[in-house]
Amino acid sequence: MTRITEEITSMVDMLPDDEQIFAYEFIKRLIRAWDPDFTKLTSKELEELESAKQTESINAKEIDWDNLGEY
Repeated sequence: MTRITEEITSMVDMLPDDEQIFAYEFIKRLIRAWDPDFTKLTSKELEELESAKQTESINAKEIDWDNLGEY
């Protein structure tokens, strides 16, 4: 967790329950406004994607879907 995320979490944790719910709903709206189609990658997701590109993968056409125990 980044420093700023920890600070935000700490501040929200100080609020009464009803205000925490308000903050939660506000953050959800903020995220939806930033990425309404949920297609953008966060920096962490981008890092994970780049890492996955460097690893071995199996083409979906090569998978025997009836015998997944092999994998």
